[in-house]
Amino acid sequence: MATDSPGNPGGLPPAVRRRLQAQFEAGSQKSNRGEYDYATTMFAACVEGDPANQIYLQSFLGNLYKKFDNNKKGDRLASVKGVGIKGSIKKAEMQKDWLGVIKSGLDMLKLNPWDVGALTAMASASEKLGHEECRILYLRGALGANPADPEVNRLCGRALRELGRFEEAITCFRRVVQAKPGDEEGMQTLRALDAERAIKKGGFEDAQSSTDVMADKQLQQERRQGGGVQLTPEQVIERHLTKNPTDIPKYLELANLHAGNQKLEDAEKVLTRALEASGGDLQIRERLEDLQMRRAREAVDTAKKQAEAERTPQAIELYKKMKAELNVRELEFYRGHVQRYPTQHGYKFELSSRMMKAGMHREAIPLLQEAQQDPKRKAEVLKALGECFVQIKQYKLGMQNFEAALEQIPAREPELRKETLYFTGKVAFLALKDLEKADKYLTELAGLDFSYRDVSQLLEQIANARGDGAAGAVDLS
Repeated sequence: MATDSPGNPGGLPPAVRRRLQAQFEAGSQKSNRGEYDYATTMFAACVEGDPANQIYLQSFLGNLYKKFDNNKKGDRLASVKGVGIKGSIKKAEMQKDWLGVIKSGLDMLKLNPWDVGALTAMASASEKLGHEECRILYLRGALGANPADPEVNRLCGRALRELGRFEEAITCFRRVVQAKPGDEEGMQTLRALDAERAIKKGGFEDAQSSTDVMADKQLQQERRQGGGVQLTPEQVIERHLTKNPTDIPKYLELANLHAGNQKLEDAEKVLTRALEASGGDLQIRERLEDLQMRRAREAVDTAKKQAEAERTPQAIELYKKMKAELNVRELEFYRGHVQRYPTQHGYKFELSSRMMKAGMHREAIPLLQEAQQDPKRKAEVLKALGECFVQIKQYKLGMQNFEAALEQIPAREPELRKETLYFTGKVAFLALKDLEKADKYLTELAGLDFSYRDVSQLLEQIANARGDGAAGAVDLS
């Protein structure tokens, strides 16, 4: 079964994706009508079919919370009915069948969505599969059963720290220390997190924390002045939604307020509620996906800065892992947009670029050929086509597209021209043995930037070349 894991960069087949989306929309409609059992079946199929999809998982859990009226216990006979299921989870864990853990875990959560053992096992399986955001969602679900649980807070704090979400991780480890005052690991981790947070703040302003502090001061001042506390715009909308839970425009207004204050997690929660209330509205789902991608990109940016600051193997490896996972998520994100908006060629270019990062050069070529219809990206698309053809060893086609790109590159994009000249000259020299063209393009590049990569060495090799020998593989890196 295909998943969005880094081991399967191609993601889900289109037919599977369409089927899951239809099930999700059906589940959303049923849940909104209070038909929770039917919705549970639909959402569980979605999570099993696409275990990296946060929206599917959030909807699955949210529907169960509503079914059990948020009682934190689930079915009253869950412990009895779930004995065999827990055995299946353990067996799958021993066999390192991580998808099997997810499948059996879903069955357990249908009985009790607050089952800590199932949720933590599914979090661990998600980590192994590279589904970091779903890992966090499972751990947050486990905290829902008992927010003060030190061991679940420890697991959640570690996961959040790996994603560079230091403020949230600190909150978790503070709970660890409160529950276990002498916990040495908790204290050491808190000190380390304070340092890591300082590094993060050195890169950019922590807008969320400063906003929180300002809000706290404002409330304190209003309390001192007496006459009650004036509600914030967010609080006013929340009160309105309590009375009018299907007012979709108000959800969107609230999400915009949170996003404007850099409270992206709060904005995501509001959009998730809006998605449920709307019965799976496409525009809301896309806004939620956009926000989740924004958060994921910021997390990768934070990991990059941390890796550059620390230069440790662990920090560098984490950055590489998060970067690879982001590409997989972006690949699926843009694939969905290409299907929904087939005439918008910009999405085809974005999807093809993610395919290239995943090594899917042959699959990217048809998309790029269609994306040539976008005049704004003509040169960039032709260059990408050239790269793809070179990667599949179609050097003449690669050369044609590189040369066509050079004719289209505007003067305002000197870096794009330099890189294209480099690729064109390198293919001409190493693959096609065309010394005249190689000398032409690399000489132009040297005239623009003689220090560009190894252009000076290539020109020296061309000068000494005899012009015979078979074509060799070309590495454009």
